[in-house]
Amino acid sequence: MRILYLDDDPLQLKLARMWLEDQGHTVIACSKGADAIKAVERDSFDLAILDWMVPDVSGEEVLRWIRKRGHGFPVMFATSNDSEEEVVHILELGADDYLVKPLRPKEFLARIEALGRRLGAGVTSDRDIVEIGPYRVETRVRSITLHGKPVKMTPRMADVAAILFRKPGELVSRAHLYEQGWGRRELLDTRTVDTHVSRLRSALELDGRHGWRLASVYQHGYRLEKAAG
Repeated sequence: MRILYLDDDPLQLKLARMWLEDQGHTVIACSKGADAIKAVERDSFDLAILDWMVPDVSGEEVLRWIRKRGHGFPVMFATSNDSEEEVVHILELGADDYLVKPLRPKEFLARIEALGRRLGAGVTSDRDIVEIGPYRVETRVRSITLHGKPVKMTPRMADVAAILFRKPGELVSRAHLYEQGWGRRELLDTRTVDTHVSRLRSALELDGRHGWRLASVYQHGYRLEKAAG
């Protein structure tokens, strides 16, 4: 998964990042709330981990901003405050889970994986088939049908389609597509992603005629969205 991690404790951030990257996740780390908001504005994530008290913009405000903007990815809080009132408050604001520091690596990773499975981030057995409108995407065999008819495309195009169809209505950044579609973390040339998306849009006729369109979001990425009307 692609994970946003907000924490102003450099040691905790270093440890948690190491645990997550050892499991194959990509971590975008921030020490300030404002930087976390900027990261969500320009990129896309499968999960966010937030500390409560950080400089300039609190974790609570970051969570409020994420939910107000309509981002549906899971948010977990990791903080040293274990009061029942705070736990209830955070969950009522829209957080999905809560851990008290100091973090224990096995429990921490288990909670992360549980959120990924429960909320559909990553490839799991119950996510091998995605159906949206007239489209059916079978990720395991890289098969896509439109109104029941197979659509011919390359394996890479099928992988990119699977990523987008798992996140309908959400912005997916080019870097996110490149990491999951190509298995590489450093995006050196955006034309590679743009070319594959353009071919995918044409092959699946994602221009609105079937109720869905693949929209470009300037300088950010792409969004699979319902067509107007």
